[in-house]
Amino acid sequence: MRQVTPKKSLGQHFLKDLDVAMRIANTVDSCPQLPVLEVGPGMGVLTQYLMRKDRPLKVVELDEESVRYLHSHFPQLQGNVIEADFLKLPLEPLFGGQPFVLTGNYPYNISSQIFFKMLEYKNLIPCCTGMIQKEVAERMAAAPGSKTYGILSVLIQAWYRVEYLFTVDEHVFNPPPKVKSAVIRMTRNDTQSLGCDEVLFKRIVKTTFNQRRKTLRNSIQTILPKDNPLSADAVFNKRPEQLSVQDFIELTMKVKEACNV
Repeated sequence: MRQVTPKKSLGQHFLKDLDVAMRIANTVDSCPQLPVLEVGPGMGVLTQYLMRKDRPLKVVELDEESVRYLHSHFPQLQGNVIEADFLKLPLEPLFGGQPFVLTGNYPYNISSQIFFKMLEYKNLIPCCTGMIQKEVAERMAAAPGSKTYGILSVLIQAWYRVEYLFTVDEHVFNPPPKVKSAVIRMTRNDTQSLGCDEVLFKRIVKTTFNQRRKTLRNSIQTILPKDNPLSADAVFNKRPEQLSVQDFIELTMKVKEACNV
């Protein structure tokens, strides 16, 4: 069977460098013994190394041509190739409710959506690794005060420890993307609850960063009336990138209390 044709509509950039593929596969070793779910295996360049880990492995692939290729070249995966859209796939039944490691050379056009889904299943996914656009990886790992610190940084770091592992050049892909890539690893921290209204927490994070040039006093007015006494608090003189995850949690509690008065 001939090789799979990369499809721009699916954000496919197939990795060619076997050394890089092996290094990505080895990132799952930080969560030993757990099953592995690979997203977007394509022609299996990463899959072949994950199969050597001697643990349950399932792969999720939306592209019909790639699925046929996997069935043809990896008969050992019989019954474990899931032809589906990962973003629409229920994750609880995959390994009988058992936690698993999420990994992959993620489709660039939906990488952020993949990680938002990871957060929905954070109690099932203690470790997530893989390759994404370099700028997205930088945002996820950014610290407060950085220009790249934003919505993804706060929402992910509230629940995961993020490690930027290494950068990958464009030439190791077919077709080469227009951006550099990076391999990351996220490991669940000890947080079981934020101790605040988590729906309001997300709303505040998204609202303030969507107007990141404004101080909180101005950006948060859609949630908290501008003339509310709470707006005199010094924290409202800051911009969102100046706040840590804990600062956002404390801000959420203040806003919640003020709104309930």
